[in-house]
Amino acid sequence: MAAREPAVRFEGVSKRFPGVQALRDVTLEIAAGSCHALCGENGAGKSTLGRVLAGIHEPDGGRLFVEGREVRFRGPRDSLAAGVAMVHQELAACANLSVAENLCLHDLPSRRGVVRRGEMRRRAEALLAETGTQLDVSRPLGALPIAAQQMVQIAAAIGSGARIIVFDEPTSSLSEIEVEHLYALIGRLRARGITCVYVSHRMAEVFALCDTVSVLRDGRHVGTRPAGALTEDDIVTMMVGHAVTGFDRGIAERVPGEELLRADGLCAPGALHGVSLSLHAGEIVGVAGLVGAGRSEAAQALFGITHCTSGTMTMHGGAIHLHDAREAIALGIGMVPEDRKRQGLVLGGSAVHNLSLPILPRLSRLTWIDRARERKLAGEYLARLRVRPGAAESAVAGLSGGTQQKVVLARWLAAHSEILLLDEPTRGVDVAAKAEIHAIIAELAEQGRAVLLISSELPELLALCDRVMVLREGRVVGDLPRRELSQDALLRLMTGLPERRSTTPAFTPAHDLPVRS
Repeated sequence: MAAREPAVRFEGVSKRFPGVQALRDVTLEIAAGSCHALCGENGAGKSTLGRVLAGIHEPDGGRLFVEGREVRFRGPRDSLAAGVAMVHQELAACANLSVAENLCLHDLPSRRGVVRRGEMRRRAEALLAETGTQLDVSRPLGALPIAAQQMVQIAAAIGSGARIIVFDEPTSSLSEIEVEHLYALIGRLRARGITCVYVSHRMAEVFALCDTVSVLRDGRHVGTRPAGALTEDDIVTMMVGHAVTGFDRGIAERVPGEELLRADGLCAPGALHGVSLSLHAGEIVGVAGLVGAGRSEAAQALFGITHCTSGTMTMHGGAIHLHDAREAIALGIGMVPEDRKRQGLVLGGSAVHNLSLPILPRLSRLTWIDRARERKLAGEYLARLRVRPGAAESAVAGLSGGTQQKVVLARWLAAHSEILLLDEPTRGVDVAAKAEIHAIIAELAEQGRAVLLISSELPELLALCDRVMVLREGRVVGDLPRRELSQDALLRLMTGLPERRSTTPAFTPAHDLPVRS
C-alpha cells in the first residue's frame, strides 16, 4: 500500500522581513491527520511558518505543498480555498462586528441580497457549541474578554470547513477550564481526520496533544522527532541550544513590608462588585479566576482605566483618586495589560520609543528628548530581557508577540515603578524567556516593589505568589496564603465547588519553569 501523502510539506522555505531573516531554508513535513507541534524561542520563525501556510506571508524562496499539490498562496482567501485556516495568537477579527457576523463573515446567509440574521445567529451558536462556548452572539466582538474572543476565533476556523488548521498559541489567554475544552475539541478534530499544526511554548500542551514535534531556532529547522521520543528538557535544549535548569522559588514565605496600595469596595457596573485588596512592599499577590471573573477589570481600576462607581483607594495611607492612567504612572504604578496591542503598545513606534514613553520627562532637557540617552537606557533594559539588538529600532508591529511582550515589561522596569500590575505577563513568550521574567518578578519583590500578578496559568501563580486572591463573577471569593495554595484549592474557588478536606500538604512547588543555567 502506498504511503499516505503528507498534509503539508515545506521545501527550502525562506522569508525575510526588513532587518530580520525570519526563515532560512526550512524543510519539513506534517503528516495528514496528525497534531504536529512547532516549537522554538520568540523570533525563531514558528508563527512566520504558520502564516506562510495560512497565506498571510508569501515566502521569498522555496516551495509549499498541501496534500501533495504544490501551491502558491497570494493571500488567506487562497489558503482557505485550499482547506487551510489559522487561529492567530494576536486576535484577527472585526472588533466592531457582532460575534455572529464574525463567525459567518466568510459565508453570510442571505436571500436576494439581504442577510438572514436569524439563520446567522443559529449558525454562530452552533459553531460556538462545538467549542463548548456559550456567548450572546449579538454582542460586539470587541466588547468581550480576550479569552472569549479567542474562542470565537477558534470556532470561526472550525466553521470554515478547513482540513488543516494552524493553532498559533491558542491558549495564551485561556484559563485552565477553557484549555481543557480546547484539548477535547482538538481530539474531536483529529478523530475527523483534520490535521492540526500547533504552535506553542507550553510543554505540557505539546506532550498532551501532539504526536510529532518540529523545533526551529533562529529561523532554521533544528529537527523533527516523535513527541514520545522527547522530554521537556530535550525540546528546550533544541530550542535554546543548551541545557536549562528549573526555577523554583521554594516554599519559604516572604515577610511583606508596609502597605503600599489599598482598595476597598470597588464597584464597576457589570464587572466588579465590592472588590477589596491590599498590596504590600516586597509582596507578590496573585489573582486567579475564570474568564469574566473581573481579574483584568480589577487591575484596570487600580491603574485608572476602569472607572468605579463606588469604593476608595489609598497609597501609603493617603487617599488617591485616579482619573486616568497618566495619574497612576505619576504615582509610581505601572501596568502590563492583557491586550498589549490595544492597551500596551504604539504599534508604529520603535521598541526604543515604546519603552521610553512613561519616562520622557527624565530623558528630556528644555522639552528636547536626549535620543542618545534614550537609546542607551532602552538598550540596557531590552538586553536584560534578551531582546535582539536589531529589534530595538524596529517598529513593534513587526516583532513577534513574545518580543512585544518583553518591550512592554521592559518599559516598567525602566520606569522603576513602585507598584506593578501584571496582567498575563508571560503570554506568548517562550519557556526560557518566561523563566527569566519569573526571575525578574521575584527580584522586583526582593527589591521592595509590590506586584499584582494576574495569570491563567495556575503553576505560574503557585511558583511565584505569596498569596493568591480568587475572583468569581466580580467578587473576591478567597485570599489564600502561600502555605494553603494548590491547584485544586484554586480551581474549587474559581468554579464554586465545595472545599475538599485533605490532610496532605496543600502546596507543591512547580518544577516545570526553566531558566538559563
